[in-house]
Amino acid sequence: MAGARVGANCVLGQNVFVANDVRIGAGTKIQNNVSVYAGVTLGKQCFVGPSAVFTNVRTPRAEVNRKDQYAATLVGDGATIGANATIVCGVTIGKYAVIGAGAVVTADVPAYRLVYGTPARAHGWACRCGAVLGDALACSECKRQYRPRGASIVEKTS
Repeated sequence: MAGARVGANCVLGQNVFVANDVRIGAGTKIQNNVSVYAGVTLGKQCFVGPSAVFTNVRTPRAEVNRKDQYAATLVGDGATIGANATIVCGVTIGKYAVIGAGAVVTADVPAYRLVYGTPARAHGWACRCGAVLGDALACSECKRQYRPRGASIVEKTS
């Protein structure tokens, strides 16, 4: 729709709807049958699986116009949202977080966090490459290493 901004090299699958004022970062891939409603911002290099759902009003009613009450949803760079996941409006999903298929996200998700279930709950950490991290916070696939920082983790630098 008018006013939406879609970055370079994005892939939008069949039946994808992008509302006005939505922001989609460069390189993001949105699979089939996803509606990205007003108030949603997707960072760069995100992946949104088929039939994932974003909401934009916390208490919708058909007879009440609440277009002035859209709650912003922010998805950080590199985050993955699995097929059929539901993202309730007003949450922030941190960079490189992984949302499992069918999850219902009702609260903020820290960077690199792996969540799944209904409602979504933490089940570990994910590397920037997408691999699940063990207790040592070292990736067995790409060899990146992480360290705790507050309620999240950050990549170790040399």
